[in-house]
Amino acid sequence: MILVEDLLKKLNKKNISFFSGVPDSILKDLCNTLSKFNSRKHIIATNEGSAVSLGIGYFLSKKKIPCVYMQNSGLGNAINPLISITDKKVYSIPMLLLIGWRGSPHSKDEPQHMTKGKITPDLLKLLNIKFCVLKKKKDLNKLDKLLLYAKKNNQPVACLIEKNIMNSKKKIIIKKKKKYLSRKDFIKTFLNVVPKGSKIISTTGYTSRELFQIRSKNKMRKGKDFYMVGGMGHASIVSLGVSLNTAKNVICLDGDGSFFMHLGASNTIGKFGKKNFKHILFNNNSHESVGGQPTYSENVKIKNLVLSMGYKSYKKINKKNNIDKEIKKFLRSSGPSFLEVEISLGTLKNLSRPTNLIKIKNDFKN
Repeated sequence: MILVEDLLKKLNKKNISFFSGVPDSILKDLCNTLSKFNSRKHIIATNEGSAVSLGIGYFLSKKKIPCVYMQNSGLGNAINPLISITDKKVYSIPMLLLIGWRGSPHSKDEPQHMTKGKITPDLLKLLNIKFCVLKKKKDLNKLDKLLLYAKKNNQPVACLIEKNIMNSKKKIIIKKKKKYLSRKDFIKTFLNVVPKGSKIISTTGYTSRELFQIRSKNKMRKGKDFYMVGGMGHASIVSLGVSLNTAKNVICLDGDGSFFMHLGASNTIGKFGKKNFKHILFNNNSHESVGGQPTYSENVKIKNLVLSMGYKSYKKINKKNNIDKEIKKFLRSSGPSFLEVEISLGTLKNLSRPTNLIKIKNDFKN
């Protein structure tokens, strides 16, 4: 076990004092600790490429090595700036990457993590990024040699951290803010009123898992689901791809972290979305499924944003009152249309995960 406090102490000794990244379940204690830092020391990025780019900017201004954290599934988002800017043959910029290693060969994990977990070390080698694996406290000493290499050669280096390795002395409690309706209550009502032939695409995290569990437990048959168990940030553009090729209602169930990760998708939807495209955003200003870190969505006037991108209408719901009528009205609207649902933190107990993914795909296609 490695304590977050010990890691940060080590990095502080090595003059590393700026952090950016995308929250990760393996690194959640680190992410939650960093969330207490001010913006001069820590910024949660919308995606991993942006986090690397923030680190590049920091190095160019301070001449100090930044630390960028991410889940290995997000390494793909980071590859572009890593190989086209930080690479030794381009601008040769050093940084430390802390990577949560989902799907490592030493752990059981979900199907969407297994391939990326297997190839993560090979990807780092192909990127010419020297790395180590942190498993216990004494492994922190590996950072001495690794950071010396980064500084001497002006190159990124990385640490891989597996599940159940990192912990914190302090239990950080994410404060629940305003009492809005719950995601599960909305989904249950939604499944009661959605037109029978609808196609539903749900984003990663709790949204897909709750949709799957509520539908299965209550035997609710209206509509067909495609659960985005991976590909965070891409639910809306997958939904667009479906909607352009069917006359049926296509409904995207999105989350605020996912929405902001690849925000440009909404501009494409506004331009090309048809009348059958409906976009529902669950907004709790939180990366809830990986620890509850903020998404900063409270700073955004989403109505102005989506209408400026070409959506035909916008509606907001944050109370239980008459949500069945509000949902029906929204689903009858001419798209592309947008519904923001302000929800409280919290999810179902013993939350299950979608299984038999190939069957889910085949059922959705039919």
